[in-house]
Amino acid sequence: MGITIITGIIGIALLFAFVGFMLIWVKALPLIIIAVITGAMVVYDFVQTVRAGESGV
Repeated sequence: MGITIITGIIGIALLFAFVGFMLIWVKALPLIIIAVITGAMVVYDFVQTVRAGESGV
């Protein structure tokens, strides 16, 4: 369980860093909205996965 949390947090942080740099370069409002919504969905899915545990739903 601990490895899932650690690797999930590292992966999400790297994803946000990549998308953040991309948003700094592009600066388009629709892309920013899509990135924010997608980021929220990633975090929501990660929380649900951690809560379900290793056995799943």
